[in-house]
Amino acid sequence: MAGAASWALRPSSVRKAAAAAKIAASLSSRSAAPHVTSRSPVDSSLRKGFCFIDVPRSISSRASNSMQTIRMFHASSGLLARKRNEDAHGSRPPKKERRVKIEKRTTPPVDTPYVPPKRKPVKSSPDKTVEIFEGMTTSELAKRTGASIGDLQEILINVGEKVDSEFDPLSIDIAELVAMEVGVNIRRLHSSEGGLLQPRPSVVTVMGHVDHGKTSLLDALRQTSVAAKEAGGITQHLGAFVVEMPSGSAITFLDTPGHAAFSAMRARGAAVTDIVVLVVAADDGVMPQTMEAMSHAKAAKVPIVVAINKCDKPSADPERVRIQLGSEGLLLEDLGGDVQVVEVSATSKIGLDKLEEALLLQAEMMDLKARIDGPAQAYVVEARLDRGRGPLATAIVKSGTLASGNYVVVGAEWGRIRAIRDMSGKVTESATPATPVEIEGLRGLPMAGDDIVVVGSEERARMLSNGRKNKLEKDRLLKVNEDRIEDTTEEDAEGAELPKRVELPIIVKADVQGTVQAVTDALRSLNSPQVFVNIIHVGVGTISQSDIDLAKACGACIVGFNIRSPPTALSQAAEHANIKICTHRVIYHLLEEMGSVIVEKAPGTFETQVAGEAEVLNIFELKGRSKSKGPDVKIAGCRILDGRFTRSSTMRLMRSGEVVFEGSCASLKREKQDVEAVGKGNDCGLVIQDYDDFQVGDIIQCLEQVNRKPKFISSESGAVRIVC
Repeated sequence: MAGAASWALRPSSVRKAAAAAKIAASLSSRSAAPHVTSRSPVDSSLRKGFCFIDVPRSISSRASNSMQTIRMFHASSGLLARKRNEDAHGSRPPKKERRVKIEKRTTPPVDTPYVPPKRKPVKSSPDKTVEIFEGMTTSELAKRTGASIGDLQEILINVGEKVDSEFDPLSIDIAELVAMEVGVNIRRLHSSEGGLLQPRPSVVTVMGHVDHGKTSLLDALRQTSVAAKEAGGITQHLGAFVVEMPSGSAITFLDTPGHAAFSAMRARGAAVTDIVVLVVAADDGVMPQTMEAMSHAKAAKVPIVVAINKCDKPSADPERVRIQLGSEGLLLEDLGGDVQVVEVSATSKIGLDKLEEALLLQAEMMDLKARIDGPAQAYVVEARLDRGRGPLATAIVKSGTLASGNYVVVGAEWGRIRAIRDMSGKVTESATPATPVEIEGLRGLPMAGDDIVVVGSEERARMLSNGRKNKLEKDRLLKVNEDRIEDTTEEDAEGAELPKRVELPIIVKADVQGTVQAVTDALRSLNSPQVFVNIIHVGVGTISQSDIDLAKACGACIVGFNIRSPPTALSQAAEHANIKICTHRVIYHLLEEMGSVIVEKAPGTFETQVAGEAEVLNIFELKGRSKSKGPDVKIAGCRILDGRFTRSSTMRLMRSGEVVFEGSCASLKREKQDVEAVGKGNDCGLVIQDYDDFQVGDIIQCLEQVNRKPKFISSESGAVRIVC
């Protein structure tokens, strides 16, 4: 375009662009309209965000002042591209979706404070479990719990924690308090980073079926005789001790009970262990608790070493045991798997060196290490109440160092460690990883299986303990309400009144917390449609006067396991109040007696049974002599084929295998004499109330209502149940 002046317009604001467009419109009314050139340099400039406008020289001088504004005009690259793409008819291509890249902000802005969006808090279920860790932020905790950041910040203020931003790190104790206040369960994730990792002894749990020689095998390894001192010859506690092997290596062993009632103890043993020694008797083979122990080990992802015990017995068949284990999914080394198998005999002390070698090899392959500095994390194996020392907890340290004077939170209880004793009873100042110890100084009795957490102060310990207790109480009340709603729904669905079960209130007392739980679970398994076993109170220690008073008020019986019999005064008071006290030192003896009590307490179920059967051989008709004598009566002449007939029973008339009529017996005679009963092989005359259409060959059954009591059944594994 000759004789034209061109200006390169740089980007500016929208307001200046609008002014430039207005000036250009006024100029175009007096001369040729300016237009965008189509030269290739212009195209490259357009891509850079510039706009070239050609103006004739005739008006260039007049517009020189106005061009100061046009010079600032800016056309966006997107707008110019759309202008370029218009076709001859003025149609435009469809608009493309603009994709906006959103950058994730990891730090709060500096200029303006970040205000979190308001979100409706999510109602949490007590079944929901979130993982927390040291140093997590409020923002991360909000994502995991489903609550809003504002709600969490309000909770932090209430617990006295000052947090400036949702990106500030929280201690794991404060994170737990906040999560519990929201209403979710938590699981602590402990990191071993930042500490000195050193090799530690392996923790080995011995598991297997009852009476397969687990404790005897451990006695052979540590050269003791614990099995001979156990009541009933079976283990009923979860024991922990360190064994110095002949090679000089130390191994921490856990001995678990094999009886079916102690399933929870076996599960705890598998949860804290590194290696599981599965003891299987060579003569018995794989039994129910053997398979249960395998399931616990697999669930905990713990390697298994199989010890086939009692190989010196004449009836031993180790090969059969191998085949059985293989069929249960255990891949043995002999069959191409990675599970070691050792044949041993605890009584003859055969193969013990090979078992030690297998355990040390497995531990070496696992490269077991733990952090030894810093606060400890430990696990409660067992808990009991000592009259002189108070609540005691047997624990195994998982990491760190547990020392006297530490403030700890154990489950919902707290305390300051007053003394630490090793398994031989000697007082020690501290305990390192994989060491079983007994600690005292707790304010309350913890539950077996609780984690031990070291906190910095008494105030923090109290706060965390109270928070856990409140959470447990909320969950308990929620469970009670859910059960009440469920029972109401079931009654409405039935549409009829359900038969009421007889309630059997029970108070359970035992020597340690683990056996309290085992006995409680075993008694609850005896629930039946007729009897409801209601555990109203459990405790550790001997039977006291308060237990007698509670039993008297509730009409309960008292069950004591592995504790001393109550003093004579208490026994006489219980007998005077008609309170039953059942104390035993062997679990299956206890369950047998309580099973008999439940069977006796059960009201039973009334069932209709066939007491006798007769065939109609002849039919007689007795005509009434007058109206006062009543109508004519038909009598069925019968012969009793089986059982006996009684006059008070109900009669059922069968014809061609089908029920024709049921009714009461109006008359039963033998040789013209009224009788109450007729036995098998005798003839009789029978009249059924409101029925007289007898036929020769009919079968008449005598029906009786029998009250059938439930039965107490005990299996070989020790499991018991009530069958109605």
